[in-house]
Parts: sequence; structure tokens; C-alpha cells
Amino acid sequence: MTHPAFRPKADDLLLLLGRFAIAPVFFLSGRTKVEGWFTITDATYDLFRSEYALPLLSPVLAAWMATIAEHLFSTLLVLGLGTRIAAAGLLGMTCVIEIFVYPDAWSTHLSWAGLLVPLIVRGGGRHSLDARLFGARPA
Repeated sequence: MTHPAFRPKADDLLLLLGRFAIAPVFFLSGRTKVEGWFTITDATYDLFRSEYALPLLSPVLAAWMATIAEHLFSTLLVLGLGTRIAAAGLLGMTCVIEIFVYPDAWSTHLSWAGLLVPLIVRGGGRHSLDARLFGARPA
């Protein structure tokens, strides 16, 4: 059993590792949807019309929302800024992907959720901009 004095430091390192482990998954996915700095490709719109087709959202709106969310939320996670909100946004995106796009990929999506849920519950930890700006507030 770990000595209680070391537990907060270990928790903070695990939160940092979780942020750095999940952010590239979404950021790199977002980069496949654009060319140049941030021009959404025709192929992206085609994917959202066919393979990624979502109910209630137009393919153009869905493509924009997904692309912006993947870039923004993953960047915020790396910085540890708005960690809980960013992780919740990516968990919501993961749920949409699981339910409407790739329901057979549950094991991958469960691993993403396993990294995102602690960030929602505990925040970014002491090694985050949230802690620097607002003080570390353990859950």
C-alpha cells in the first residue's frame, strides 16, 4: 500500500498522463479532417454525409462541430485548462461515435472513456493551468 504522503503526487501524475494519453487521439483525428491550418476538406464532408451520418444534424454542421471539438478540447487537455469541460466534451463525442457511428468499437471507446472519466471527476491535477490559475481543488 502506498504511503498517504505520496498519494496526491501519484494522482497528479496519473491525471497528467491521462491528459497526455487521450489528447493526441482526438487531435490527430481532427487533423485528418483539415488541410493547411484549418480548411475542412471535401473528403470530411463526404464522410459526414455517408459513414458518419448522424441523425438530427446536417453533415456540414456535424463536420464543423467534430473538427472544432477535436482540436479545441484536445488542446485544452494538454494545457490542463478547462479540463473537466474539455474531457466531458470528448466523452460526449465518444458516446455519439459509439452509439451512431461505430457501435462495434466499444472496446476502443471504453478505453477512451477510462481516460476521460477521471479527468471529469478529478480535474487536471496540480500539473495543469487550472491548478495554476484557480488553485488545485482535489475532488
